[in-house]
Amino acid sequence: MGFRLDLFICLIAIFSAPVLSDLILSKVDRRVDLTSQVVRISSILKVENPGNDPVSEVLLVFPEHQEKNLAYLAASFHEGKGKSKGSTSSLSVEVVHPQGMPPALVFYSVSLPKALGKGESLTFDVLAVFTHSLKPFPKEITQADFQLVVFQDSGYYLSPYEVKVQTLNVKLPEARIESYTRLENTKTVGSDIKYGPYENLPPFSYAPIVVHFEQNQPFAVAEHLEREIEISHWGNVQVTEHYKLIHAGAQSKGEFSRLDYQARPHLRGASAFRHLVAKLPPRAHSVYYRDEIGNISTSHLWGDSKKTELEIEPRYPMFGGWRTSFYIAYGLPLQDFLFESGGKRFLNITFGCPINDVVINNLIVKVGLTRLEHNSKLLSAKNIWLKGLRSDQSSPTFVVLPEGSKDISVSAPFAVKQWQETKLSHLDIVGRPVVVLEKTNVVPEHNQHFQVYYKFNNISLLREPLMLISGFFFLFLTCIIYMHVDMSISKSSASYIMKLQWEEVQAAIQQVHDIISRCLSIHDKLEASLRDLSRTGDVQACKAARKACDGQVKELSKELRPLLAFLQSSPQAAQILPKVDELVAKERDLQEKLMQKHTTVVDGYEKKSGGKEIENRIALQQQKIVAIRQDVDDLLDYVDEI
Repeated sequence: MGFRLDLFICLIAIFSAPVLSDLILSKVDRRVDLTSQVVRISSILKVENPGNDPVSEVLLVFPEHQEKNLAYLAASFHEGKGKSKGSTSSLSVEVVHPQGMPPALVFYSVSLPKALGKGESLTFDVLAVFTHSLKPFPKEITQADFQLVVFQDSGYYLSPYEVKVQTLNVKLPEARIESYTRLENTKTVGSDIKYGPYENLPPFSYAPIVVHFEQNQPFAVAEHLEREIEISHWGNVQVTEHYKLIHAGAQSKGEFSRLDYQARPHLRGASAFRHLVAKLPPRAHSVYYRDEIGNISTSHLWGDSKKTELEIEPRYPMFGGWRTSFYIAYGLPLQDFLFESGGKRFLNITFGCPINDVVINNLIVKVGLTRLEHNSKLLSAKNIWLKGLRSDQSSPTFVVLPEGSKDISVSAPFAVKQWQETKLSHLDIVGRPVVVLEKTNVVPEHNQHFQVYYKFNNISLLREPLMLISGFFFLFLTCIIYMHVDMSISKSSASYIMKLQWEEVQAAIQQVHDIISRCLSIHDKLEASLRDLSRTGDVQACKAARKACDGQVKELSKELRPLLAFLQSSPQAAQILPKVDELVAKERDLQEKLMQKHTTVVDGYEKKSGGKEIENRIALQQQKIVAIRQDVDDLLDYVDEI
């Protein structure tokens, strides 16, 4: 429905557009390549000037609904004629706004190498690259379905000039075509659909065509790609690339069966992609491929003196709508990418993504520096005009230069948004300057070299080694001073005396704790003698055990008296003394209750009382003993913490 509305508006705009000049296109050959998710339309235009006035520019026109997906537009021509054709020269392309033109049409101006006089002609090539122009139809498919897409364009070349002869060739990835629009002189040859030739078409001729065909090539789209290029003058250029990837084809619906996919991947997952190939620069080293979980071992690396290829495989096959994120990193020899010219050093490296099958919505490239006190030049487009998407689909590049760099400038073959940041790394003082380059809607045609120029003093290379040497020197010097300086507290100071007094209090409290613990052990032996009495009935042995316990308790009481006297006389023990006194009182109370219990039990056995009767007599005593023993244990824990 949206396309029909766009088409209706476009047709109204075309029919209402006026003729701009006397130029004519004597021949137009168009070729539409639909073999991947990126649509490439290459046109060969032969322009003639039948009028009297010289013409120095040719206008290209696109419908607004098509132009919003335009990622790359370039024009070029071959110098010379016939077999004597020389090198290819680029032509400048820029957007223009002719007066009286409807807003549904977008115009671009191609500057000719020289003005065309009356009767003169020129042949040049135009390459237009579009993203997100192939629409999945149906929008949702199961694992077993093949992916079908729809492409919409005009069978006639849309131009503000009269076209004498034109042809159109649409190249598809497969010979399977669901349907396509048939115009006059239309035929299919294998996987190609040929339209034309058509002759003597008036300006702004437009014939909508729709091609519905099978397309199972990877629809890998990087929603965000961040490239960080860090230069070290010690011999390395480190590149790190962070990807957020999505399969932008038909959405997968229903259940996914890994068993079916592994058994018949070409039938049960034809539209999915399992791996991508990154073409890295020659002599790339220290390559790794990781995600948030860790290293991903499903990758293969091979290379020679001309190239290095890294085959990366996500943790799961990518179906429509599925997402993944990962990053790859590698090092490059400095001498292959850093050069000197005019008293400046410059980095010469490619801008785009090394994975050719990926369309990038948002690319960021960062180049890092040390100081921000420099004069930077804005990036300028050279002979190539490039179309970007919305700002939320930007693509920055980060280039991190060495600390001490200055007078920085950047040169790129296309228009790029630029700003600067600062990155702090190990042993940095003011941070490294980072040049950030941002580009939207990036396609493989953007993978061209750009240059970052800067000045750098070789003496700055000694900064970090000198910092390390100085750091270790002062560390060892500090250790020497520390070992030879007496930093102990004076023995005559009040704080030192208080420390000694507190240590004496702690030692006394520990001794009290040990004596009470030994008393409790004696009480346990007394309880054990009562259990033996209930089992053997030997009263004499029980009395002997009590006599031995009494002797031991008296000895411990003698040891306890001087300790309590010391604690009572020490001001440092004022806070802990109440707890110590309470502990001693509780222990004596426990001792008294145990002796009463022992006497009651022994008397009962001597009077031949029954076991039940004896238990009834000591039941109340036993409850008190348990409660007091718990209090003693709590107080011991409290004292032990001190």
